[in-house]
Amino acid sequence: MSHPEVGDRLASIKHVSSCTVQLALSLAHQGHKVGVLDIDLCGPSIPRMLGLEGQQIHQASAGWVPVFADFEKRLGCMSIGFLLPNKDSSVVWRGPKKNAMIKQFLADVYWGDLDYLLIDTPPGTSDEHLAAVEYLQEWNPDGAVIITTPQAVALADVKKEISFCTKVGLPVLGLIENMSGFGLAKHMEIPFLGRAPIDPNLVMLLEQVDKTVVPNVNDPEAEKQTTASIVETYQHCELSKIFAIISKELNQRLSATKK
Repeated sequence: MSHPEVGDRLASIKHVSSCTVQLALSLAHQGHKVGVLDIDLCGPSIPRMLGLEGQQIHQASAGWVPVFADFEKRLGCMSIGFLLPNKDSSVVWRGPKKNAMIKQFLADVYWGDLDYLLIDTPPGTSDEHLAAVEYLQEWNPDGAVIITTPQAVALADVKKEISFCTKVGLPVLGLIENMSGFGLAKHMEIPFLGRAPIDPNLVMLLEQVDKTVVPNVNDPEAEKQTTASIVETYQHCELSKIFAIISKELNQRLSATKK
């Protein structure tokens, strides 16, 4: 039984974005240099999940410098959330302006030498997806990870996502069934990367302001343990073990396709 506050917060966690964040944290913990580009322009949640709300983007001669979530600068993030006056500001843009913003993010951010660039997209197959795929075509992106939830309607959504990837020539690297799941990968005949149950400690971590405090829903009154950064704090969540396996599986698949 989860802590009552956690139950109330579950609805506020964006499940696709939480998987993006966990993949990034797992890869960074394994020593990779990772960038997370949040192109959900109308609902940018990655800065909040990484504890970076209120941070400023700095301009260097090579372009915009991403905001880093750790002192080692293994995990960087770029989001329109850093450009808004406050967290409650809305983005009311038509397609062309969205496309221009995404292209600017992809062209003008100085990531440095990255091992992975994870692009977090909104649900569906909209302008954001097309803009990203079209601009990245010449760099031949490795592929897409499909993330789904257990609801039956997710099957139709996943089919559309896979159809989109097929039409634009984007390989499907695999599927993650978030919040448990019921074997959608078998129905879709695509690689299965892993199944992630609900972890109340993860929900607390993504919602709390100080990401260096280790969450403990079983004993919220216990003395607080702290870490150096969210990369280390995440390792205290049970889901970190699952995403460590998922990220290693993903890395192996990418290595195999490049041989």
